[in-house]
Amino acid sequence: MASSEGFLTEEQREMLKVATQNTEVLSSSPRSPTSLLSEHQIKAPAGARAATAGIAVRHVRRSHSGKLVRVKKDGAGGKGTWGKLLDTDGVSHIDRNDPNYDSGEEPYQLVGSSVCDPLDEYKKAVVSIVEEYFSTGDVEVAASDLRELGSSEFLPYFVKRIVSMAMDRHDKEKEMASVLLSALYADVITSAQISHGFFMLLEAADDLAVDILDAVDVLALFIARGVVDDILPPAFLTRAKKALSESTKGFQVIQTAEKSYLSAPHHAELVERRWGGSTHITVEEVKKKITDLLREYSESGDTAEACRCIRELGVSFFHHEVVKRALILAMEIQTAESLILKLLKEASEEGLISSSQMVKGFARLAESLDDLALDIPAAKSLFQALVPRAISEGWLDESFFKSSGEDGELEDKDDEKVRRYKEEVVTIIHEYFLSDDIPELIRSLVDLGAPELNPIFLKKLITLAMDRKNREKEMASVLLSALHIEIFSTEDIVNGFVLLLESAEDTALDILDASNELAFFLARAVIDDVLAPLNLEEIASKLPPNCRGSETVHMARSLILARHAGERILRCWGGGTGWAVEDAKDKILKLLEEYESGCVVSEACQCIRDLGMPFFSHEVVKKALVMAMEKKNDRMLDLLQECFGEGLITINQMTKGFARIKDGLDDLALDIPNAEEKYNFYVEHAKKNGWLLPAYDSAATDVLEIPAAAS
Repeated sequence: MASSEGFLTEEQREMLKVATQNTEVLSSSPRSPTSLLSEHQIKAPAGARAATAGIAVRHVRRSHSGKLVRVKKDGAGGKGTWGKLLDTDGVSHIDRNDPNYDSGEEPYQLVGSSVCDPLDEYKKAVVSIVEEYFSTGDVEVAASDLRELGSSEFLPYFVKRIVSMAMDRHDKEKEMASVLLSALYADVITSAQISHGFFMLLEAADDLAVDILDAVDVLALFIARGVVDDILPPAFLTRAKKALSESTKGFQVIQTAEKSYLSAPHHAELVERRWGGSTHITVEEVKKKITDLLREYSESGDTAEACRCIRELGVSFFHHEVVKRALILAMEIQTAESLILKLLKEASEEGLISSSQMVKGFARLAESLDDLALDIPAAKSLFQALVPRAISEGWLDESFFKSSGEDGELEDKDDEKVRRYKEEVVTIIHEYFLSDDIPELIRSLVDLGAPELNPIFLKKLITLAMDRKNREKEMASVLLSALHIEIFSTEDIVNGFVLLLESAEDTALDILDASNELAFFLARAVIDDVLAPLNLEEIASKLPPNCRGSETVHMARSLILARHAGERILRCWGGGTGWAVEDAKDKILKLLEEYESGCVVSEACQCIRDLGMPFFSHEVVKKALVMAMEKKNDRMLDLLQECFGEGLITINQMTKGFARIKDGLDDLALDIPNAEEKYNFYVEHAKKNGWLLPAYDSAATDVLEIPAAAS
């Protein structure tokens, strides 16, 4: 069959060839090549050949208006044309309302932004992990989250963050932080990373102390706990001390950890249970669990179940509390006595309760028999019957007899007078906490007629206050100041604190924060002028070296030497008025100035009464006498006479005020030339009216020993 080309004329073949050559150079027009050929043909005269038709197709275009225009090379249009297929010279406008709008066609714009610090991001993530852990207590989830977070090079910051967050929270969170660090040790965090994290904390101790009052002690306890839990090597303390300046808080932290915690007898037990022990619960919660399991046992009689519950508590160092509470329950419920003794015997034979814990439990009960006798009158006789039986059955060591003394409390344990005295003073102290009546308490003590036992009263007072709220602690300090003025000598106070500190370790078994509380009582006694700073040295010299009591004295000394110590210590329990010493002095000065201008004695007396600081009345006497010298009138003597007559200012406080004036006469003479003459006149007036102690002249300098913080 003939080719299709055979149907074309020569002229048509020529046109097809030209068109085929030009198909590769097409304009952007959507029209087909065929239409271009037909539309762009140039008319030739009749009979003439259109030999130039191909050229016309390439170089001639018809505009939208229908005119023929000459285009540029390669179809880059002239006037009225669409331009090149890839022409980008013109500015394109994108219409976002166009249905075919594509956001990808939008031009890109580089926007400047800050580069994220990986450490900052890590710290934020760590805070979330720690907060969640404190809420849930789930160690596994916290460990998993920390692994997923990655960035193992930042793990020291995790150590720093969890400890610093726990320091400003309750004991529960502190204990949880220590437990988590122990769980993560070696598995997630290396020893070197934990050491690095704790060193960062030591470096930041000065900043932490600004926001956390007891930052030094808390951080020291964290480090001691780390050593006890074997996540910090003991050598860490030595290395850290060499790297830190002695003037920093971090250096103090290391010293406190070494002396107050790691050097104390049975320090591992003390440190582990400081925040509630490895059970994640507080001491009070452990005591409640012990009481509950013992009562349940007394009803069921299931010894095996009771032993299992004791074992599950996981507080082997606190089993002496089980012994003590079991014996008390046996005394309270006579029908349960045989069951209780059976439990203790079986627990001893199984090795569940060690011999030392058994002895300690009996010893603790022996020390509290006098208080217990108030609720269980036959407590002493019942206890004396239990001890031989326990020894004969072999579950109480005979060494108990050697360690069952009363801590050297200046008397024989069986002394009937001492026993009666203890019963009486406990009742008196309880009544004082209810009534806040200091004069009545002093009258009651005088009626007892046993001044030689004053140190025992002090020990009972502070021990009972430590186990109560801040109100009672404040009341105990205020009472101590009043007693020192009225009936207690400095020697009584010193001996009383010695008794307290000698039994500090036993006190800590019942009172979680006993060391800190005792340190504040000591420091407060110095600030209140009950003790002189040198008395702290005297107390320390009467205690065994490196004992818990000695460390408590050292802690009290540190509290007194701190900046603004007077104000902080006066407010440690809310204060009698909540005022600093300077605030109290300012109020005294203002009330005296108001009295000077108005001369209303009754109102001035009421203002002095409202101060609520009877132990500071000597300041009223001193300022009143100075003002009398300056104003050159004797109105202030009328006020002092009224205060003395009402019992508002005692003879001891009056004597102390005069003694302070005598000690400062040289300075007063610089402003008041006749100060000595005026002072002698006031002394004669005071003696005439019975304001001063008979031996004032010879004892003036001994009556007052005012520390710098309170003067």
